[in-house]
Formats: sequence, C-alpha cells, structure tokens
Amino acid sequence: MDTHPQNDKQNYQRIGRAIHWLADHYLEQPSLGRVAEEVGLSEFHFQRLFSGWVGVSPKKFLQYLTLTHAKERLAACDSVLDAAYDAGLSGPGRLHDLFVAHEAVTPGEWKAMGEGLTLRYGWHESPFGDCLIVATGRGVCGLGFALPEGREATEADLLACWDQARLVEDARATASYARLAFGREGGTLPLVLRGTPFQLKVWEALMRIPPGAVVSYEKLAAHIGKPTAARAVAGAVALNPVSWLVPCHRVIRGTGAITGYRWGPSRKRAILAWEAAMEEKAGAAD
Repeated sequence: MDTHPQNDKQNYQRIGRAIHWLADHYLEQPSLGRVAEEVGLSEFHFQRLFSGWVGVSPKKFLQYLTLTHAKERLAACDSVLDAAYDAGLSGPGRLHDLFVAHEAVTPGEWKAMGEGLTLRYGWHESPFGDCLIVATGRGVCGLGFALPEGREATEADLLACWDQARLVEDARATASYARLAFGREGGTLPLVLRGTPFQLKVWEALMRIPPGAVVSYEKLAAHIGKPTAARAVAGAVALNPVSWLVPCHRVIRGTGAITGYRWGPSRKRAILAWEAAMEEKAGAAD
C-alpha cells in the first residue's frame, strides 16, 4: 500500500466516505463495484484498500452493519461486560492503544455554565465524517459529528451547555486530540466531563464497555445498580457530550435495533461495524 503522506490522507478520506456510504445503503446489499464507484476506484484497488485500512473486506463489513450481527453481540454481552467491569473503569484498548483519563468539572464550574473558561474548538476528519472537538486547558470536553444541518448547527448543539464560556475556534489546538482519538498513535487523552452525578455514573459505565461489544439500555441500568431506570439511563446516554470516547454508541435496544444516536443512527451503525472489524483484525494478529 502506498504510504506517501498525501496518498495516505486521500485514502483515509476515501475509506471514510466508503464507511459512511455503506452505513446509509447497507440494506441494498450493494455490490463491490457499486461501492468502489462511489469512491472513484476500481474494484480491485478498493477491495485491497478497504481491507488494508479497516481489517476486513467490504462484504464482511456489510455483515457487521446488519441487525443479525447486533443481536449476536447483544446475546454475548453479559460475560463481556462482567469481565470488563471486573477489570476496572478503563485501560489501554486493543482498538487504538488509547487510555482515556477522565475527571468531572467542579460544582462551581457546573453552576457557572463555563463562565471564566476558555474553550477551544476545531473541525477534523474522522472515519465517520467531519468531527468537532471542544477542549479546555485540562482536556476534551466535547466531541460530536457533523449534523445534516451543517457545522453551525453542530456547534450550537455541542456547545449549548457551555454558553457562558469564551469560545475560540482553534483547530491547531485540538488537532492533537483528533490524532489520539482517530489516528494510529498511542497516548493519554484526558476528558473533562460535565454532568449530574447520575449522568457521570452512566458515562463511566459506558467506558467499561469494550470495543466490539454492545449492551441494551436495560442491561446498562442493571450494571449501575438501577435495574428499573432504563429510561433515565437512556436519557443520560443521549446527553453524553463526548461521543466516541465515551462510547454511547455501544448501547442499543434490546431488539438489536440501532436508533436514537445524537449524531444519527447511520453513523452509529458505521461506528459499531468499524469497531467489530478492528476487533476481528486485532484478534487475528494475536
């Protein structure tokens, strides 16, 4: 595979477009040629490029996008979650050797809605479309993906809970976080989480769900000791301000249906399929 930096960037963008397109059109079960045409490559080149970057063939990736796969992962969630919870909150992930360290904002910062804080934000590429990252001097406090309504709508959505902060657009300041979140380099990525005690408890529980696994809202509620609070848990999951890094995408309905994602169910489906592919690739390398 060509590793020239410019070609590497182009390939990253192509794979991102392919993943997004497959998540939108998986029900059609498109042919290899149809997907290759979407990204402007021959079938042979696309198959080779996709398999090299994602770890599985486009056909296998389509299987990960289906309801059947989601149901299989749900059926296996109990043992996976028990092991993950026993191991602790978070740790070096096989997914991209990333350790997420998190801390909550202070009660004073919560009350002030960010008053006196400077937040820097910037747009970056990701395998799942354009990504908005927001950070304080202590770490990432917001991560979201472009909404169909455009960047301004996305910024308004993600920054709403910090409406008293000083906002500075500064993609250079957030670029290192984007590389850690979506790139191939390891390191520690600090998070600053702003939420109620209940929300923080739910978000901490999300970080215990390992890549490649999914859990129902009911199971997540049971794991935090609130078995009758599935609806409240779903509300806390929906308000997670740091998508992807606090993996709210790993919670799905007990039927296996993939709905209710802040940044769109199609993107949620793509992220879950990508994680399944990365786990298969890592398992094959062991």
